[in-house]
Amino acid sequence: MNRSLWSLALLALLSACSEKPQTAATTTSDRAPYMGTGKAYVEAGWKQGDKASWESHLKARSQYGQNDYTRIN
Repeated sequence: MNRSLWSLALLALLSACSEKPQTAATTTSDRAPYMGTGKAYVEAGWKQGDKASWESHLKARSQYGQNDYTRIN
């Protein structure tokens, strides 16, 4: 009984040694936002990788779509 308990404890301790390292995987989040995701469904008039177009679309969206002062009539 005592020997099997020690064997179980040793097995539990050694099982932690086989854990894989947890490192961050490289994803597309390391790229600049204006580079896009490679998907075909994007805003009309914007080309993936065009920084000036990205900035103008962001400016228009923040100015007219998210500005409460422009929505009040």
